[in-house]
Amino acid sequence: MSKINDLEQEVKADVKEATEAVSAENADKPWFKRLSLTTWIFIALALGVVAGLALQGTPDIATTYIKPLGTIFLNLIKMIVVPLVIFSMIAGVISLSDIKKVGAIGGKTIAYYLCTTACAIVIGLIIANVFNVGGGYTLTADELSYEAKAAPSFIETIVNIFPSNFVQPMSDASMLQIIVIALFFGFGILAAGKKAQPVADFVNGMSEVCIKIMHMIITIAPFGVFGLITPVVATNGPDILLPLLKLILVAYLAMILHMVVVYSGMVKAIAKMGPLTFFKGQVRAMTFAFASASSVGTLPINMECSEKLGVRREVSSFVLPLGATINMDGTAIYQGVCAIFIAQVFGIDLTIGQQCVIVMTAVLSSIGTAGVPGSGMIMLAMVLQSVGLPVEGIALVAGVDRVLDMMRTVVNITGDQSAAVCVDSLEKRKEARQAAKAA
Repeated sequence: MSKINDLEQEVKADVKEATEAVSAENADKPWFKRLSLTTWIFIALALGVVAGLALQGTPDIATTYIKPLGTIFLNLIKMIVVPLVIFSMIAGVISLSDIKKVGAIGGKTIAYYLCTTACAIVIGLIIANVFNVGGGYTLTADELSYEAKAAPSFIETIVNIFPSNFVQPMSDASMLQIIVIALFFGFGILAAGKKAQPVADFVNGMSEVCIKIMHMIITIAPFGVFGLITPVVATNGPDILLPLLKLILVAYLAMILHMVVVYSGMVKAIAKMGPLTFFKGQVRAMTFAFASASSVGTLPINMECSEKLGVRREVSSFVLPLGATINMDGTAIYQGVCAIFIAQVFGIDLTIGQQCVIVMTAVLSSIGTAGVPGSGMIMLAMVLQSVGLPVEGIALVAGVDRVLDMMRTVVNITGDQSAAVCVDSLEKRKEARQAAKAA
C-alpha cells in the first residue's frame, strides 16, 4: 500500500510540474495566443452575428465577400472527411481484431440511436403541445405551396447502401456506402491475417496522416465559423425570424431539454461521466455544428472531442461516422414540433394515436432517408403524410429551416458523441469482466 501511495505522490508531483511548465510557457505568449481554439470559435460566432446584423441592409456583401471564408473552410472539411472516415473505420475494425466484436459494438450503437431518437420525438411532441406552438396562426392549404420530393422506399434504401463500384461513393460522399466499403475492407484484412499486415500498416499510417491534416484544418475554424454565420444572419435577419419566433424558441427548448435530460442521463448512468465534463469536452464540436449545420462536416472535430473525452479510437471511428449518417435526434424533434405547429396552424387536432404514428414514422424514416440531400424536409413530408396533414405546411417552416437546422445539427452530433462515450464504457466493462474470468 505504501508503494502505491508513493507512486501516487510521484504522479501528482509530475502533473504539477508539467502544469507549472505549461503555465510558465503560456505566460510568455501574447494574450491572443493564450486563448483556446474553443474560445476563438465563440468569439468568431459572436462577431459573425454582429456583422450579420450590421449587414442586413446589404446582405449581398456578406454573401459575396464573407461567405467564401466559410465555403473554403467547409470545402477543406469535406476534402478530408471521406479519407478520414474510410481509413479510420478500417483501422478501427482492424484494431478490434474480431468480426464478432465489431458486430457487438454495432448492435449496441444502433440500439442506442433508436432509443434516443424515440425519446427525442416524444419530447418534441410534448413540448409543442404544452406551449401550443401553432397558436395565433390561421391559414388554409390554398395559401401555401410546397412540392415535396419523393422519399426513397425502404427496399431502395437497403439496396442503395451497397455500392456498385469503389470510386463513385467517395466522389459523391455517400457516407452509408463508404461505411460499407470500409467495413468490408476491414473484415477482409482481418480474414487475410498476417499476409495483409502491410495493408494494415498502410491503413493505420494513412489514418494518422488524415488526423494530422484534420488538426491543421481545425486551426482555421474561427475564420470558417465567421464566414458561415454572417451571411445567415444578414440574409434572414429579424424580419423573417420574428413571425416564426415562437416555433424557433419551442424547437430550441425541446432540443436543449433532450440534450440536458436524455444525453446527460445516459452518459451519467452508463459511462459514469458528469454532464459538465461531457458538455465541456463536446463544446467545440457543438459550436462548429451550430455554425455549419453539417453533421458530416463536423465529424472530424467530433472525433477530436471524442478522443479528449477518453473514448478509444477504435470505438469512435466506428460509432461517430455511423451516427453522422443515421442518427437524427435533432431532426426527429424538429419533425414533432413542426407537425404540431402545422396541424395547429390549419386548425387540425391530432389524436394520441396520430401522434404515436408520428413517433414511429419519424424513428423509421430517420434511417430510411439518411444521406439524402434535404433529408429534414423529406422526412417532415413523410411524417405529415402519415397522419393526413397538408404537406403544403412545409412552406411555413422552409423560411426558417436554416435556423432550425443549425440547432438540430448540434443535437445530432452531440447524440453521436454520447453514444460513443456510452458504448466505449460498456465495452470496457465487458473486457474487464472477461479479463477477471480469465484470471
